[in-house]
Amino acid sequence: MDSGVITILLPLALAIIMVGLGLELTPKDFARVSKHPKAVLIALFCQLVVLVSIAFVICKVLALPPLLAVGLMLLAASPGGSTANLFSYLFKGDIALNITLTAINSIIAAFTLPFIANFAIQHFINDGQQISLQFSKILQVFAIIIVPVCIGMLIRHYAPHFTEKLNKPLRIFAVIFLISIIIGAIVSERQNIAEYLTQVGAATALFCMFSLCIGYFVPRLLGINSAQARACAFEIGIHNSTLAMTIALTVMANSTIAMPAAVYSIFMYIFAGLFGMLLNKFAAHPAAAIPTCFSFHKKGCTCTSFSFSR
Repeated sequence: MDSGVITILLPLALAIIMVGLGLELTPKDFARVSKHPKAVLIALFCQLVVLVSIAFVICKVLALPPLLAVGLMLLAASPGGSTANLFSYLFKGDIALNITLTAINSIIAAFTLPFIANFAIQHFINDGQQISLQFSKILQVFAIIIVPVCIGMLIRHYAPHFTEKLNKPLRIFAVIFLISIIIGAIVSERQNIAEYLTQVGAATALFCMFSLCIGYFVPRLLGINSAQARACAFEIGIHNSTLAMTIALTVMANSTIAMPAAVYSIFMYIFAGLFGMLLNKFAAHPAAAIPTCFSFHKKGCTCTSFSFSR
């Protein structure tokens, strides 16, 4: 994409969508999340431990070249992007949980991302290079997410009738914006897309699918409800590839390390959209869903529902 689009229009468009998310929220939503921290802890464990481990295994099994392996590990260490909130918005996730996870992840990434990236450099390259995370990028995430959401919540509180009028147009804008991101990402990388896909396509596709599936099914199997599990899936499955690419290109000054994040940025929107539609499809047909009770109607089990949407 054009640099002006990336630096001005994309953040502005995301901020507008975040206002729309705020229209869906009240302070009670965040209070409810704080009273039920289980989903937050599970999501953070999946993000920081499970997925980083999976990325490392993918690098080893597929024998990625050293620089590409560092790039995939850098991507795995990146927090969820603000676009994750958009997918929760579109596919009925717990938006308050999503925003909470994004905020917490952005803070934790200041410490975990340099540690994981340095480990990858030492393991795959071993040239003694050290990196540090640009705190301005974390502040940018907060500026794009927290401030517009608060504006939306204030509009809902003080102008409920105006909120009802804004809701539908902003949802339509969100869908159009999502489609535009996908098209823009493909068009901007059209000259290099074949080379990128050949070198790191399989690794990033696998990582994306693992991220979404782990983000949803692990919380569900541990008793988290569907809306919160969807929020976890999109938060974990949609990494901040822009942050990963920025660190690779500016801090590490290496375009090859940025390649996994560039390819992933194309896959993640498509896969996340398909994943969200599949979740909605299964929610509409509960008989096709997996059971959420581990006892599977053994003696003493009182479980009567197997629905994803419970």
